[in-house]
Amino acid sequence: MNHAFPAAPTPPFKTVAWAVLAWTAVSALGALQTYSDNLRAGAESHYPALLVTWFIEYAVPLIVLSAGLSLALARRPELVARPRRVVALFVGLMAVFQPLQWLYMAWLRGYLPVAGPDEAWQLFLKMLLVGWFSTTGTFAAILAIHYWRHALQRELAWQRSQTDMLNLRLALEEQRMLALRAQFEPHFLFNALNAISALVRANDKALALGGIGRLSDLLRYALSASACNTATVAEELQFVRDYLDLQRLRYEDRLQVGIEGAGPWLHEIGCPPLILQPLLENALRHDLDCREGPGDIRVCFARELESEAPGEGEVLSIRVTNPASGQASINPGAGLGLANTRDRLRLMHPAASLRAGLDGERFVAEIRLPMGDRD
Repeated sequence: MNHAFPAAPTPPFKTVAWAVLAWTAVSALGALQTYSDNLRAGAESHYPALLVTWFIEYAVPLIVLSAGLSLALARRPELVARPRRVVALFVGLMAVFQPLQWLYMAWLRGYLPVAGPDEAWQLFLKMLLVGWFSTTGTFAAILAIHYWRHALQRELAWQRSQTDMLNLRLALEEQRMLALRAQFEPHFLFNALNAISALVRANDKALALGGIGRLSDLLRYALSASACNTATVAEELQFVRDYLDLQRLRYEDRLQVGIEGAGPWLHEIGCPPLILQPLLENALRHDLDCREGPGDIRVCFARELESEAPGEGEVLSIRVTNPASGQASINPGAGLGLANTRDRLRLMHPAASLRAGLDGERFVAEIRLPMGDRD
């Protein structure tokens, strides 16, 4: 993305005002120096008269030069875009401005008109050294200010473009998170309804009605959590307990889940909302749906020291494990749960992760969350 951010040109009156102010100050200093020299030499001198002389003879031409050159460069910066153009501008300036300045000062000092070529030559020699230094210095100063302003404008434009890039990336990440939520929540609803539909097929109306009530509570939490960027791990654990109560209507005593390491400290750790339920759902699908008998699902919360992290920060490990089965699940799902969970964790924190795979005879899904302050 490449944006141009043209800076608003300085108003002409402001440019002229700055030039008048600067050269008035220089005239005041020059007049003061002349006044001091006259006093040391014993000559009669009046500072106001000297100040007027300095301003009229020296400051007025340089005010015209400063203001005119500043306005020209502001409107046509290409005049000094390359070194050879700078040289050409300087030569042209000296060829035009310097003779005009000489004529102006000669007129003020009564050297005009001249009677002939000899007087013109003498006048040229007399005025030769007048104004060279001040004109060259003024040109260099205006050029330096011009380059500084343009460098500042480029820096500001770069900063604005970086800010726009960051804002765009943030907006894209937020839209991606919303898309993941929109994809995940119908998926959760579908699987919860599956549990109730199993009760309906078994003609167990009382349990089915109880399941609908539990599902209403779950959806209430899911809707409120969807409006937030973060929840606490403790809140997510309670949601998982309620979800397991709903699933227990379907699996009855076969549903056995052991939870270890949970405690009040989980209230202090933030995580994306609806992050644990897909792990339990995946464990149920690949444990109880693949074999007979009671399940053996374990959920373990533990604090660990992440040695690879800068400063060796502490992380929360959440491990959900279930026996690995060689049989295919009768309800394989759409494969969205773990993938979405992994993406949502990465969007929340670059160091957060989800790793899933076989560990011996058990399938392990592990979430690792940096234990920072909750936002």
